[in-house]
Amino acid sequence: MRYGVLSDIHGNLPALAAVCEAMPPVDAYLCAGDVVGYNPWPGECIEWIREKAVVTVRGNHDHAVATDGGDWFNEMGRAGVTYSRRELDRAELRWLDSLSTHETVASGDVLLVHGHPDDPDRYTYPDSFSAAMLRENYRVVITGHTHIQGHREFEQGIVMNPGSVGQPRDGDPRAGFAVLELDGDTGRPTVEEHRVEYDIERVVDAVADAGLPMRIGTRLRQGK
Repeated sequence: MRYGVLSDIHGNLPALAAVCEAMPPVDAYLCAGDVVGYNPWPGECIEWIREKAVVTVRGNHDHAVATDGGDWFNEMGRAGVTYSRRELDRAELRWLDSLSTHETVASGDVLLVHGHPDDPDRYTYPDSFSAAMLRENYRVVITGHTHIQGHREFEQGIVMNPGSVGQPRDGDPRAGFAVLELDGDTGRPTVEEHRVEYDIERVVDAVADAGLPMRIGTRLRQGK
């Protein structure tokens, strides 16, 4: 079974479209949260996720858009949440609110969370991934939240972050995603990390047209 693994799309439709075009053949998609926030295509990104029947968990921006507005976010985060709440219809907001913080797939072999198995809001960077995260005999734990691509292999299995589709923060402006294969030739899970270029200037222009803080778009040029 091959999974296309996404995270932190953040309403960036051009990046999502580029990832979809570059994705190798997969059997299903998984998303580690934050479909919306920051960028100005929240509805279109939700539509794609729902049409593809992607197994998705709730990120902190998804939660803020669906519930309390995210007053604790910085200016860019708050602006993206406010914009999404204004643009989305009730059905889309209900869908965001319906998302769980934890999902399992592949007969329980894979755990999908946004931040950390013990706390969906905890930033857990790849250099902090540990075998302890592979609790309850999971073979793979998928995280997001940090926007930093990476994975670590342990005797028990793999902990991975596919990177951010819509707002990479590792200095590489290309959209990040991964392919997870279970029970391939090696009999062990394997991860392929990918990056793809997309039209960042289209996003910069759309951010300006939407009246969002310009830094939301311009930071994408540096992958920050």
